[in-house]
Amino acid sequence: MTFKDPIILLLIPIFWAVFIFLNKKKVTPSLTYPSSNAFLSIKENWKVFLTKNMVFSRLLVITLFIFALSGPREVLERTEVTTEGIDIVLVVDASGSMAAQDFTLLGKRVDRLEAVKSVVNEFIDARKYDRLGLVAFAAEAYVVCPLTSDHEWLKTNLNRINLGVINEDGTAIGSAVASALGRLKESTAKSKIIILLTDGVNNTGKIEPLTAAKAGEALGIKIYTIGAGTKGLAPFPVQDLFGRMFYQNVQVEIDEDTLKEIAKLTHAEYFRATDTKSLEDIYKQIDKMEKTEIKQAGYQEYKQLFWVFLSIGVVLLCLELILSNTILLRIP
Repeated sequence: MTFKDPIILLLIPIFWAVFIFLNKKKVTPSLTYPSSNAFLSIKENWKVFLTKNMVFSRLLVITLFIFALSGPREVLERTEVTTEGIDIVLVVDASGSMAAQDFTLLGKRVDRLEAVKSVVNEFIDARKYDRLGLVAFAAEAYVVCPLTSDHEWLKTNLNRINLGVINEDGTAIGSAVASALGRLKESTAKSKIIILLTDGVNNTGKIEPLTAAKAGEALGIKIYTIGAGTKGLAPFPVQDLFGRMFYQNVQVEIDEDTLKEIAKLTHAEYFRATDTKSLEDIYKQIDKMEKTEIKQAGYQEYKQLFWVFLSIGVVLLCLELILSNTILLRIP
């Protein structure tokens, strides 16, 4: 147990010293008898004992109140917090090809975008002390969430990204990287990174991917790239004329050479995710690689205990007042 204001506890010995001093003073008796021998045979009962020592209960009450005033508390947890000092922009492909269902979640087949959202949510939870932003792209790139330390708000915006949310289909990798760079160029963080995930080939947009990568290199921003999708054929949901859904195998086309070159230019790495497990491992690996400690601070979590001493003191005070005015009432 610790105290918020321990100096207040110094009042306790002061009150006790005053009490002892006052009780040592000679008290003039109210009635004078020539001899006290007549009272020696009278035994002291519990009422007499309590009446004589009731003053100690008042002293105990004052002591308890001083304890409560000093702020007693129990330390529940001591934690050391390491601030990483990294600004991260997550760039997620939301084009039509992300509808391919070659990933699984909890044993159920899901599309690539759904699997990516689940894994990225876990990545966000792991980066407690960093600012993160989010860019989604198809034929155009959109800033879904600017850099923020409010990770719950970020995850809410991430979960709003669905297939078809960006009307024009296509894969504008260069535009997406450029948009992410725009979020980071004014950042003062010690480390700035982009994590780009796509399952396709750049086929639209006004900026070439390697041009955007060279801009990232000039700004000192690392761009980790992830190619998402199985190698070979992937099941793609198709609806027939009668509204029935079936799967059609389509060839997976990922421009791995460009993604590797983007990562190489910015001193980062390229990864290939062929299933949910490998995708999870990639984000965990990036999480371990990108840690830059800049400050350490400690904090403590307390359980306040002042109410315990205050409650006991109030109960004792009430009990003394009740007894003093009932069974222990003194008649002058």
